[in-house]
Amino acid sequence: AAQSGAASIFDAIRFREIGPTAQGGRYVEYAVVESNPRVFYAATATGGLWKTENHGVSFTSVFDNQRDFAIGAVALAQSRPEVVYLGTGEANNSRSAYDGNGIYKSTDAGKSWTHIGLPNPGRIGRIVVHPKNPDVVLVAASGKLYSHNPDRGVYRTTDGGKTWSKTLDHKVDGREIGAIDLAMDPSNPNVLYGATYDKVPRPWTFGEGGPGSAIFKSTDGGATWRQLTAGLPTDLVGRIGLSIARSDPKT
Repeated sequence: AAQSGAASIFDAIRFREIGPTAQGGRYVEYAVVESNPRVFYAATATGGLWKTENHGVSFTSVFDNQRDFAIGAVALAQSRPEVVYLGTGEANNSRSAYDGNGIYKSTDAGKSWTHIGLPNPGRIGRIVVHPKNPDVVLVAASGKLYSHNPDRGVYRTTDGGKTWSKTLDHKVDGREIGAIDLAMDPSNPNVLYGATYDKVPRPWTFGEGGPGSAIFKSTDGGATWRQLTAGLPTDLVGRIGLSIARSDPKT
């Protein structure tokens, strides 16, 4: 009788698909092919990168065979949509956020990937790609989660990731401040805005920010930056998000 009862319990169990949501946790960013918005990529905090070619009716995991699983940013080259850049390490503030191993690049729309550098910044907050030149890329590196990190800042490549240079190196009292966001003017790719985030959390506390959080502007494609201060708060400043209105890029 006991065996018969146990069998009936197992007969009632049905497997169901749980999908990438349950496995991936938070979705951190999407990258949409603007010439064909049926195709877009969805980056997850701890579940790799997913791709759809049918407006999200179905998804395929395209980052399974890499050494990293935590994603912070994804961007594609609108001039060549098969070129995709992926930044590892989740840049959110959760205590369960994992560091990454830098930047990966795909030149075949996610079928294969190559690690192209920046292994030390820890977490990538944003990637922007030049609208006409897929080799010009800027990266906001927020740094490792629980320690000071000299590799924080904004990095730029003009050769598709073969070489990188740190162009925004913001410091406060000798501390390197990480970059968390970037926005490129849609009418002029030489104009960019960057946000730094003064954040060095500890396992036992959760600081909201600091004096190193700031907004910077570049007018030479991200080669140099100047801090914007007029009308902005100082001292304890938290995380800053940036966006530019396509209809009016001065907004």
